[in-house]
Amino acid sequence: VAGAEPLPSGHPGLTALSPQELTFLNKQEILLAYKRFSELLPKEQRENARSVRVPASQILTLPELRANPFRHRICHVFSTSADEDDSMSFEDFLDMLSVFSDTATSDVKSHYAFRIFDFDDDGTLDGKDLEKVVNCLTGQGEAQLSSTEMEQLIQNILEESDIDKDGTINISEFQHVISRCPDFVRYVASSS
Repeated sequence: VAGAEPLPSGHPGLTALSPQELTFLNKQEILLAYKRFSELLPKEQRENARSVRVPASQILTLPELRANPFRHRICHVFSTSADEDDSMSFEDFLDMLSVFSDTATSDVKSHYAFRIFDFDDDGTLDGKDLEKVVNCLTGQGEAQLSSTEMEQLIQNILEESDIDKDGTINISEFQHVISRCPDFVRYVASSS
């Protein structure tokens, strides 16, 4: 968003943009988001940016996502594509930017962080989800943990977070842990 120019007042997308009450973004940020979104489209589609979906491959070219270890999950969580191709509409894109904005609440950020970490989309974080989270955070290369280290780390996470001791972390347990770790919310915000 930094460095992007606002849309001219006669721009066709401008009159349709009124989601300010539904986001944590101000009008200027929404206009800049629209410009960035439309620039991801081929020139011939930019006039219709409000009704066109941008493929996930294009969304992943954004500098903020390119280095993010959860970039594919972020696209998946914010996409409303019926085709399940993780493409994004402008509204999806705006939702994503809104959640990662500095003004989004910690509850909203933790809710979406939970969804991003829930790799199997079953509403809980189990050992397999936690292993994927750890692998994303530590990298898949030489620094990867041994199976014994991974098992111990997952056990420690569950011992600390699984309040009802059912072997998984639900959204309430996750938000409880996050409320005790304010640095995590700052990390999530800066990751995107």
